[in-house]
Amino acid sequence: MIAILSGGTGTPKLIQGIKNVYNPSDLNIIVNTVENDYFSGVYVAADIDTVLYTLADIINDETWYGIKGDTFFTNESLEKLDCPELLRIGDQDRATKIQKTILMEKYGLSKAVDIQRKKMGIESKVIPMSDEHSEIIVKTDIGHLKFHEFLIKHQTKPKVFEIEYTDVNPSSNIIETIENSEMVIIGPSNPITSILPIVNLEGVEKALKNSYVVAVSPIIGNNPVSGPAGKFMESMGYEVSSFGVASIYKSFLDKFVIDVVDTKLKNNIENIIEEVLVTNTNMKTISDKEELARILLE
Repeated sequence: MIAILSGGTGTPKLIQGIKNVYNPSDLNIIVNTVENDYFSGVYVAADIDTVLYTLADIINDETWYGIKGDTFFTNESLEKLDCPELLRIGDQDRATKIQKTILMEKYGLSKAVDIQRKKMGIESKVIPMSDEHSEIIVKTDIGHLKFHEFLIKHQTKPKVFEIEYTDVNPSSNIIETIENSEMVIIGPSNPITSILPIVNLEGVEKALKNSYVVAVSPIIGNNPVSGPAGKFMESMGYEVSSFGVASIYKSFLDKFVIDVVDTKLKNNIENIIEEVLVTNTNMKTISDKEELARILLE
């Protein structure tokens, strides 16, 4: 049994490889929820849906958001009605989100997601990090912004001073899932807004310290694999590099995987992480993803 800590872009690429070389029914994927919010009255759990769509082989793997081949009639109609949406939500994707919103009213988020993954024929467990609503506030030079305002409306351009997110309780089976896993994999997602919100839940860091934990760096050279990870790391005082990521995870990490571009950092990282492996982490093809998955699982 393996647990994976995931955000919404970098880690699903890795999951795409892992599910092809490992028994999917033995995967438990714990997903960040602090970026969840309501849009047009519909609950949007973008990172969770990206993981679901990846496992169901319907993800739009050009954008790593939404469903491949989706249409946008509702989104475009809202635009014409002078009711534009901050997020561009596809029609099939919106159906998933509407169902989740309805199910949540009766069952809560974790149960709603479990119902959805079964309907999609997904064997792996997908576990929201919390059933309680949380949100990220990005403190910038133009004021306090919600995460999607910063990411989409302002295109990550403002200078970031600080990141805050609401404290919530972990969903009921997260600690047990981590403790019962042979290995915990932290994928190459944004360490500040995707992974740390999970790690900082009560009991999670302690559980990780008692587990075998492997992480893939989301930074290659000085460039994040995706998203505003660099700005967020700088705002928290971390170097934007694989060494900076290792500094964030050092209290619980057993093995750290970095890209060949960062070979020169290996010796420095070994001062804070016991084992450092250098390989290709730039997942451009399905073969790249599967090969990285095999290396992690070994």
